[in-house]
Amino acid sequence: MDLQQRIFEHFQASIDAKKASAEQLPLIITQAADLMVQCLLNGGKILSCGNGGSAGDAQHFSSELLNRFERERPALPAIALTTDSSTITSIANDYSYREIFSKQIRALGQTGDILLAISTSGNSGNIIEAMHAAHDREMHIISLTGRDGGEMAEIMNTQDLEIRVPTEKTARIQEVHLLVIHCLCDLVDVQLFGDQ
Repeated sequence: MDLQQRIFEHFQASIDAKKASAEQLPLIITQAADLMVQCLLNGGKILSCGNGGSAGDAQHFSSELLNRFERERPALPAIALTTDSSTITSIANDYSYREIFSKQIRALGQTGDILLAISTSGNSGNIIEAMHAAHDREMHIISLTGRDGGEMAEIMNTQDLEIRVPTEKTARIQEVHLLVIHCLCDLVDVQLFGDQ
């Protein structure tokens, strides 16, 4: 087994996934950033959620907005629904794991807010419940998915946006999701605070 060759193949697969995404996703990423900018200008906030690596992505996104991305600027309102272990475990224990995000959205989400819903498969039960709750609260949804978009793609409405990474492998999807998150942060900053 040639370990260095395996490493090269990982890098090449990541490059290929990013190249395919670069060809297919710029328009939808731009539309998602525009939606986020309008939400923030209207006094709204962005709630984010995911499981596992996607939970890390949700937290990464909210920290970039709340703190800073690549420039000094005012804090922007974002909440990662993945971070409050007491809330998550109490909901999971008293109700079910499927409701850990939806109950938070029903308490914190307002009309005009955005849910950034992240799932590589598009089939995460608690993310699907979160999307239903967001629709009930008249929020917009931006989803980050992969493969065929899964069940999440089927419940999106005409005001929602799906950023679907055109690859099958979870690791490659997650790598592109992180790049998309950085693109969104950059476009939000440029539109709100000017090109620097």
